[in-house]
Amino acid sequence: MQTALKVKLSVFMFLQYFIWGCWYVSMGTYLANTLKFEGGQIGLAYGAFAIGAMISPFLVGLIADRFFASEKLLAVLGIAGGAVLFALPQFTTFGTFYPMLILYCALYVPTLALGNSLSLTHLANVKTDFPRVKMLSAVGWIGGLVALNAVDGAASSIQFYLAGGASILFGLFSLVLPHTPPTKTGADVKLSEILGLDALALMKKPPFAVFILCMFLICIPLYFYFVNLGQYLTELKWENMLVKTSYAQISDIVFFLLLPFFLRRFGYKKTIFLGIACWVARYFALSGSVGAGEWATALIFTAILLHGACYDFLFIAGQLYVDDEAGERTRGAAQGFIAFILWGVGNFVGSFLAGKVQQHHTLETPVDGLSHDWAAIWQLPAWGALGVLVIFVIFFRDPKKTAA
Repeated sequence: MQTALKVKLSVFMFLQYFIWGCWYVSMGTYLANTLKFEGGQIGLAYGAFAIGAMISPFLVGLIADRFFASEKLLAVLGIAGGAVLFALPQFTTFGTFYPMLILYCALYVPTLALGNSLSLTHLANVKTDFPRVKMLSAVGWIGGLVALNAVDGAASSIQFYLAGGASILFGLFSLVLPHTPPTKTGADVKLSEILGLDALALMKKPPFAVFILCMFLICIPLYFYFVNLGQYLTELKWENMLVKTSYAQISDIVFFLLLPFFLRRFGYKKTIFLGIACWVARYFALSGSVGAGEWATALIFTAILLHGACYDFLFIAGQLYVDDEAGERTRGAAQGFIAFILWGVGNFVGSFLAGKVQQHHTLETPVDGLSHDWAAIWQLPAWGALGVLVIFVIFFRDPKKTAA
């Protein structure tokens, strides 16, 4: 039974991230080149995912935990999300496109938490089996990028139709997942519990407060990569751009496997330090690639392949640190709180600023085929990430008890 369950959950994770991979990287190219949106509008569009993340705790906490079985709610969210994605290409002005995108993100983001929760509920050996199941999410993301590249849909509305079809399939497939009834039927759920505010007591610990501050600050330069990379590579006229950017997820798989070793050997502070340092290196590599001639491709690939260290050593290690510090009583609240900071508030601020900076550095006359001053655009998050690194090194202290 566990083998069949793990196969089902692996397919579920693949489909879930296939949907995301179909549109998230390429949307900036579509909005800039096809719909002619301004940089600030593109940044806001990426921030729609953040709004979805801020809505998600209410949807999961107030509805999923109290009234509906998880697999049924996942089915409804997947099918409804697919319908919205099919409708999205019909909206070609920012005033109409943006609200519909927010609606879609509000339907999609809750599936991330619900899928993880359902998996953790039914897997017999969570520490061993969940990472193996979750690894299929990276494969799904790659699949979405490769599929979109195959139909040459990076700059067209095809990406939303492809994601929409996958979303409906995802919703239907959710119905074969094991029955997972609501855990708090008839219970009164406090607003503070839904938002993870019970974890605010942890902020009394100076290292934890420094960690949360650094996680918020690093999100500001972080989203420059997601908002701007597709547009940068499009202006460079990279062929098979989506396939090449999917190498980031291959890197993600490798560093995910290396993470337990690094935590055992170096502890949280040094591992997270490496994660932030890789963001610094990533942006300086991108900045250095502008006008670098034959070295440009190597520098861009360096930035792409650093993704695993950037993500796993910072965010996965950070979530494990939060889990260690919170303990059993406030574990759920603490994870909700850090998710709200990273994917909600931090995402919104970072995406908005990334779009505004791109717009501010638009060139009146293209230079070497580039319509933006990309060297300046990439330098800003590089120096910003370096500033966060300095704050982290000076003020963060490793907990006495590190990950086993």
